[in-house]
Amino acid sequence: MIKHLLQATALFALVSPALAEDSIGTPVTAQLIDGWQQADGTRISAIQLTLAPGWKTYWRAPGDAGIPPEFSWKGSRNLRGVSVSWPTPKVFEQNGMRSVGYSDQVMLPLAIAPKQAGAPVEIKLHMDIGVCKDICVPETLSLSGTLDAQGSIPVANIAAALAEQPYTASESGSKGVTCALSPSEDGLKITAKLALPSTGGPEHVVIEAGRPDIWVSEPVTSRSGNILTAEAEMVSGGTVGFAIDRSAIRFTVIGSSHAVDLRGCTPG
Repeated sequence: MIKHLLQATALFALVSPALAEDSIGTPVTAQLIDGWQQADGTRISAIQLTLAPGWKTYWRAPGDAGIPPEFSWKGSRNLRGVSVSWPTPKVFEQNGMRSVGYSDQVMLPLAIAPKQAGAPVEIKLHMDIGVCKDICVPETLSLSGTLDAQGSIPVANIAAALAEQPYTASESGSKGVTCALSPSEDGLKITAKLALPSTGGPEHVVIEAGRPDIWVSEPVTSRSGNILTAEAEMVSGGTVGFAIDRSAIRFTVIGSSHAVDLRGCTPG
């Protein structure tokens, strides 16, 4: 993780901003930003989203009141794979419901793996996102451009967004996570105990099941010393019986001072 590397270089917008605006006026613009090449040939770039005042968009796990973002890279050339990095999001409370996301502006770093290292990568991206103010509406943004940066010096804005990711387990001082799974009326109940120093109260926990078809409720949390307990329900489209891989479960703790990303849990 890049924590302190913020060398100032030029910021290159490859395409004209993509604008989504509907009849009720919910504008959001997006730009594809070129970055740099790593030693292994991976290209680091980013998507910059800019929202109108008072509007927000959502993190990868948006909460009960949010719309999860979706990315389609169909039509891109020299593209083997893409990994999206997510800066620490904010927690929003609205009408008694919680959502997780971003306001104003957010930079989403991309790690682009080309099929042929050193050659340009032509990007065609369709993003389906939700934007919300008093109501939430879906928006589709289309971006295209060529990633052809030749340098290896990080672009400051992208490096800053990478540095804003949640802490890892080792960086946070976590001693691991145990979780108990038990049958419930609609699926499974998970009770997780996170051995983790406080991230600053109040703390919000987001649990991702590691399967896109599994919905996880907003956890009920409590803390005793360095143990943060989170209880939630896991539901799979009305199917009661399903399997969960504990190693794929992901826990994100968002506190007032920092956030922590923990991967997997052991029986307990």
